[in-house]
Amino acid sequence: MGIIVIAGYKPKPGKGGALKELMKTHLPRLKAENLVTDRKSIMMEAADGTIIEVFEWLSAEAIQSAHTNPAVLEMWGEYAEVCDYVPVGSLAEADNLFSGFKPLD
Repeated sequence: MGIIVIAGYKPKPGKGGALKELMKTHLPRLKAENLVTDRKSIMMEAADGTIIEVFEWLSAEAIQSAHTNPAVLEMWGEYAEVCDYVPVGSLAEADNLFSGFKPLD
């Protein structure tokens, strides 16, 4: 059984466009390493520019193996150049009963 996660990526100053481009490759790269399910991710943008992604890891073991996978570590390095990871609960929208975000295609 998979594990669905919600991740927040806050772009570094001037890196919003680069982050959005990188997001297009996230799931396909994880899929190429057999770490995620076939479930399509949902991506959205908070008012402050943070990108939120909901996606499904294949398993707890897949999450663990990602931390030693060279392709994933390389990808995470690319993310570190353009964003910081933030808890979704830290976003202003999380204070609302129904949190609304802008769809990201």
